[in-house]
Amino acid sequence: MVAAEKPDAFSTWPIVMGEGGHDTMAGPPASRIPPFRTSSGAPVVPLTEEQRFRFDKDGWLLIPGVLSEEECAVMRAHCYALRDNPEALPAAERSSYGGPLAALCDHPVLVGWAQEFLAHPTLASEETYGFRMEMSFLALRTSTDDPPFAFSPHNGSGLYRLPGATHTYHSIPGKAHAGLARAVWELNPVGIDDGGTMFITGSHKSAFGSPAAATDPSSSLWDTYSCPAGSLVLFTEGTSHSGQPWTNAERDRCAVFNAYNALNTRWSMSKPPEEQVVAMPKLRASLFREATTKENRGQYEYRAQVARI
Repeated sequence: MVAAEKPDAFSTWPIVMGEGGHDTMAGPPASRIPPFRTSSGAPVVPLTEEQRFRFDKDGWLLIPGVLSEEECAVMRAHCYALRDNPEALPAAERSSYGGPLAALCDHPVLVGWAQEFLAHPTLASEETYGFRMEMSFLALRTSTDDPPFAFSPHNGSGLYRLPGATHTYHSIPGKAHAGLARAVWELNPVGIDDGGTMFITGSHKSAFGSPAAATDPSSSLWDTYSCPAGSLVLFTEGTSHSGQPWTNAERDRCAVFNAYNALNTRWSMSKPPEEQVVAMPKLRASLFREATTKENRGQYEYRAQVARI
């Protein structure tokens, strides 16, 4: 592939000429989108070429063992404290955005994925992420839940949804945008039959409605996963997916579900308590700025950016 110096009204990045002479405004590679370190000072971890391909192909991606067992133990304890005795926690830690779980909001691996599939390059800087965090909640499930968590398949065909739906998936040769997307941190091991999240692989690009078999959790349409504690599952909400009852009597499901979105799009009104945002490093707090496009670059000058393009 060769880079053609072809000017474009919307980007300063060269248009990439692909096989057969087709060209596309792919934009900058994720590795060139700031910031290059997270709010903790750790370097952003970009997706591998295979991980990027799998997420685009399947609509979901499992990255095993991202967190250590020590990190998982501290985070699990916080999850149960939030459920059982939140008043005992400091006010700035009383949600799944706070305490040790705050590190998950902009974990280096998460940011690497988001810069590939969510970030707006011209609205990203060393002071502000180019994407926003949409919501966060806990999934603490047991084999004795009464009633058990219900199988409830939803979404799919993200490629063909209208933009306002936010449950979208857009792609051109060389670039894809995940729309509203989830990051699931599994803090306990998950066996293949335990009750992890289920997916109809590739359904984010389906041109057809789901068949009747999609209402049957035992159908071969459905995929799920097994993973060690500390694993990260990423998926676009444009993929058909569902929870299911937890069946493992020896351990609970202990997971944190975080959602992310484009900077100019909002699906929910969820956000951390103000005292938690104030206590965050400024870069992490930028995940919770308002959902706008114009002049949404922190202290960076929007007009200067316009002048360059």
